[in-house]
Amino acid sequence: MLLPELTKNRAGLSESSWTLWREARAATREIREQISQTADANFLKVLEAFQECQVSEALLAGSTGYGYDDSGREAVDRLFARAFGCESAAVRLQWISGTHAIASALRGNLKPGQTLLSATGAPYDTLLPMIGHPQDYEGSLRSFGIRYREVSLKDGDIDIPAVEQALDESTGLVFIQRSRGYTWRPSFSIEKIAQLIKAIRERCSHDVTVMVDNCYGEMVEDLEPTQVGADICAGSLIKNLGATIVPTGAYLAGTERAVERSLTAFTAPGLGGHVGPSLGLARTMAQALSMAPQTVAQSLEGLVVAAWIFASAGFETSPGWNEPRTDTIQAIRLGSIEAQRTFCKAVQSFGLVDSRAIPVPVVQPGYRDPILMAGGTFIQGSSAELSADGPEREPYVCYLQGGTSRLHVELAALAALEKLTGE
Repeated sequence: MLLPELTKNRAGLSESSWTLWREARAATREIREQISQTADANFLKVLEAFQECQVSEALLAGSTGYGYDDSGREAVDRLFARAFGCESAAVRLQWISGTHAIASALRGNLKPGQTLLSATGAPYDTLLPMIGHPQDYEGSLRSFGIRYREVSLKDGDIDIPAVEQALDESTGLVFIQRSRGYTWRPSFSIEKIAQLIKAIRERCSHDVTVMVDNCYGEMVEDLEPTQVGADICAGSLIKNLGATIVPTGAYLAGTERAVERSLTAFTAPGLGGHVGPSLGLARTMAQALSMAPQTVAQSLEGLVVAAWIFASAGFETSPGWNEPRTDTIQAIRLGSIEAQRTFCKAVQSFGLVDSRAIPVPVVQPGYRDPILMAGGTFIQGSSAELSADGPEREPYVCYLQGGTSRLHVELAALAALEKLTGE
């Protein structure tokens, strides 16, 4: 095999690391082939979306200002809706994060006096101020008279009977967080989400909106939440569907009613989804969608190998290298603040940008604890590109994610293990 001979001097890795790499690649071959098959299925789905929507170069022209009659925006919205197998989608550069898009959906689909029910325990840190939990914030849902309840997970899994019991006439929206966030639990499969949605529909006699935070989950399986009954799902364009090339933005996809309500909350009544310039980036967003199946697959293949490498050294990983994956995150339990910092420093050194930078913990808006982040990325905060982060709190876990190339992920993992073990 020529690859180690060609790269080992430049990568600065030991011969024992290359031996470990060869073993990891051999051990994970079957799982990586399964990932490739899913990528093929997802690309066919995206290809059919482009064919059905009859995308032309002229359609991808953008606009400025208000964005009235922006053909590029409308074309990308149709593409996403078709790829997600749903009625409607909104893909907007003006949403600056997945949290921002989720906030629009929550505001648009909940009314004062209703209850937001989280079926997957406490949501991601940045959503808590938006909800007004555990303390209220100016402009939060709580400040507008919207109540909040959550159902704790049971042994790391969705407690469907408990969710059924928590539903009542005041429940306006059930929220499902697909990814693990900064917790030590599995992400949730489309199959599990489908089971939960079915139980909610059978239990509720009134109209309840089911929303899925789909961040990190897009294109990992061959179905999306909207294809198993979710009314709306949301995600960031600097994650999976941005394929490392969209500079900012987020999306919503779902029923026409749920998406339009969200857009009304995002812009203003009467404007809804009729405004929002694509600023010449409709082409980039469409191209990213076409690239996403393969980009996600490369990340997943690299993460499987990384999990095998760290498991072989005695580290606890989630998911395990041979366990099903439903998001593009690999959690590695490091056990100490020193190990966490060493890991992130090693990953940063393999970044394509700012490889000489040293990550330091920073208190970021919306987070309860200082966040340590390795992000040698072209786009700030991009987790479609190789990155690693985690809150500085016990049990000191690093969350490895992204990677345009599976080899990039694998090299960074080998480097991190070398630094941790002192080789």
